[in-house]
Amino acid sequence: MEQITRLAIMASGNGTNLSAILDRFQRVSVAAQIVRVIVDQPQAPVIQRAERVGLPVTVVDYHDYPKKADAEAVILRQLAADHVDAVVLAGFMRILSPQFVARYPRHIVNLHPALLPSFPGRHGIEDAYQYGVKITGVTVHFVNDGVDSGEIIAQAPVAVHADDTVASLATRIHETEHQLYPKTLIELINQGELNHETSLN
Repeated sequence: MEQITRLAIMASGNGTNLSAILDRFQRVSVAAQIVRVIVDQPQAPVIQRAERVGLPVTVVDYHDYPKKADAEAVILRQLAADHVDAVVLAGFMRILSPQFVARYPRHIVNLHPALLPSFPGRHGIEDAYQYGVKITGVTVHFVNDGVDSGEIIAQAPVAVHADDTVASLATRIHETEHQLYPKTLIELINQGELNHETSLN
């Protein structure tokens, strides 16, 4: 019997990467199931996007808890209850604690809108544009204790045009994300990289 990799998506915003992942998973045979969407913003459009396709959603508003660790504890309990093998960050705009990351070593995947190690942090697109680079791009990487400093899994370049604005560059960055992220996740799943047996849990 083929093992199904159980994934949780963590998101904060519109959910366009979630939609891209779902679309690719439906079109390509992949032994994976998204079993939970975790959202930290109660009004985020990703909630409706997930609910429309029948995905269970858990909202954990960090402002409801005295400490970040308390909010993370709620998330970790939910992930354990869902028997999640790996966590996929899809526009989740919070830094996970070392304690959280340690629960899923090399089993938390993130997407960053720049060619790491250049331009880490929240404003990767704007920082690359302001610096004046001619080529930026998208990086998929494992999450470690640092900020956008984990092992790089895949990258794709995006040229910066002479007439680009931040908005036009961001559009092409996001288009590239929607191609690279699902493709990379499927490769990791097919290689068994995100199965429970490859984790230290």
